[in-house]
Amino acid sequence: PPKMERRVRLLAEPIGATCIVPCDVTDDQQIKTAFQEINRQIGPLDFLVHSIAYADRAALHNPYYKTSRAHFAQAMDISVYSLVALCQHGLRYLNEHASVLTLTYLGSTKLVPGYNVMGVCKAALESSVRYLAGELGREKSIRVNALSAGPVQTLSAAGVGDFDKILRHYPNKAPLHRNIRPNEVGNSGLYLLSELSSGVTGEVHFVDCGYNIVGW
Repeated sequence: PPKMERRVRLLAEPIGATCIVPCDVTDDQQIKTAFQEINRQIGPLDFLVHSIAYADRAALHNPYYKTSRAHFAQAMDISVYSLVALCQHGLRYLNEHASVLTLTYLGSTKLVPGYNVMGVCKAALESSVRYLAGELGREKSIRVNALSAGPVQTLSAAGVGDFDKILRHYPNKAPLHRNIRPNEVGNSGLYLLSELSSGVTGEVHFVDCGYNIVGW
């Protein structure tokens, strides 16, 4: 949509990124076309970042047991299978020893009020990371990891029920007694995409001020 394109261009322009390609991850042909165009413009890729998730508002705000079959399938397709599809169609364009990174959240393994179907999706996503790491590692020595960030005020976070409560809760429990900063997610992402993590694959890397280690 034009509104989303404008937002992407606002992020791309300050860093001089000129390769902006539309891609509906529910459409395999669009994924193929996107990779072909990216390869035409910039050549083989050193890394792939998957930062895509979606669930219908009703699936996030209603109790999980009331999730409809259609909303469940849609959330899984966009939030989980899209990573598989991108690796499937993008493998030929990734360099040897490339890195694949996806974004996940603690709701994959713990009950987080308001996260509902997305927690189930993130659990499947993290499992996919392990299987992809095993297969792509053998195929082209490609590493696949997930970055599990604490709550950050983003456009997608606005759709999570009780998100403001989550933001207030984390500093009270996290060992560092604060919420994470956006640049900390970026810094950890750079680590997982670079040679600094050349021996790391199939992992879920937490950036949450230690919240995930707390048991009370």
